[in-house]
Amino acid sequence: MNALTEPAARSEARRIANDEEALHVARQLARDFAREASQRDRERRLPHAEIEAYSSSGLWGIAVPREFGGPQVSFATLAEVTAIISEADPAIGQIPQNHFYMLDVLRVNGTREQQAFYFERALAGERFGNALSERGTRTVADYRTTLTPDGNGFRINGTKFYSTGALFAQWIPIVAKASDNTLHVAFASAQTPGLSVVDDWSGFGQRTTGSGTTTLDNVYVEAAAVVPYSAAFNAKPTTVGPVGQLIHAAVDLGIARAAFADARRFVRERSRPWIDSGVERASDDPLTIELFGKLALQLNAADALVERAGRKVDLAAQESNEQTVAAASIAVAQARAATTE
Repeated sequence: MNALTEPAARSEARRIANDEEALHVARQLARDFAREASQRDRERRLPHAEIEAYSSSGLWGIAVPREFGGPQVSFATLAEVTAIISEADPAIGQIPQNHFYMLDVLRVNGTREQQAFYFERALAGERFGNALSERGTRTVADYRTTLTPDGNGFRINGTKFYSTGALFAQWIPIVAKASDNTLHVAFASAQTPGLSVVDDWSGFGQRTTGSGTTTLDNVYVEAAAVVPYSAAFNAKPTTVGPVGQLIHAAVDLGIARAAFADARRFVRERSRPWIDSGVERASDDPLTIELFGKLALQLNAADALVERAGRKVDLAAQESNEQTVAAASIAVAQARAATTE
C-alpha cells in the first residue's frame, strides 16, 4: 500500500484563482442554497447534493497556499465566504469548518510531502471531516482515543462525537493520543476498515450538519498520514486556534444577517402596528425603527470585527510569533463575542 493512498476517484473541482472569484462563486451558490434551506432543516434532509456542489465549486480549496497550486485567499475572505454561505444555509456553512481547520493544521505542522498530497486533494474537491471531540473526559482537551504503533503505521481505537463534516467527507482527520500523551492527527480515508460514521446527530437548529458519532475500531493508518497536533498549540505560536474560531464567528455572522433580514421582512409584510402608535404600518412605528437601528448597528459592528479578525489572522499567518498570534486570538475572540450576541 502507498504511504499516502487516495480514496475513490471523483470529478475534479473548479480551480478558483483569487479572492474576488471566491466571493463571486460564494454569492452564486448562496442563491441556490437558500431556496430550500428551511425545508431541509425542518425535514432534517441532509444536503448531500448541495455539499457536492459546494466542494465542486472550488471553494473548499481556497485556503491552499499558492506554492501548492492554491489561491491562498486571505483569512478575511475565507470568513466572508463562510458568512455568505451561512446566511443562505447555516448548516452548509458549518460543515466545512473543520475542513479548513485541518488544512491549517497541515499548513503549520505537516511535512512537505503531506502538504503536497493533502492540499492537492482539497484542490481536487475532496472534503476533510473531523473526528476530534469526545464525551466523558475531564475537559475537551483530554482524549481517550489511542494511537498505537503497528509495523509501518499505527492502529487507532476510540469513539468521537460531534463529528461535523465527517458524514460528507472523503477524509476523516482523527485526533488521537500516543503513548507519550502527545496528540496527533491521523488522516484516514472514509473507506478505511474499522472506521464508521453514524448519522445520530440530534440538535436544535442546524439539524442537517450530520454531526454524528465516529467509531474507530482498530483503524490502521500509515505513518505518513499522521501529523503532530499538540505542537500546534504548545510548541510554538500558530494560527490554528484563531482560524478555527474565526470560521465559527463567520457562521454566526451569516446567521445574524439572515435573522435580521427575516425580521425586517416579517415586520414590513406581516406585523400589525401597535394600537396606540398612530401609524398605519408596523414598520413606521418609531419605536420599532429605533430597535431595528440598534440591531443594524450591532450587526455592522460584528461584520467589521470579523473582517478585522481575519486581517489579524492574515498577519499572524505571514509571521507567526507570540505578538501576532496573540493579537489574532484576541481579535477573533472579540469577533466571536459580537457575532454570538
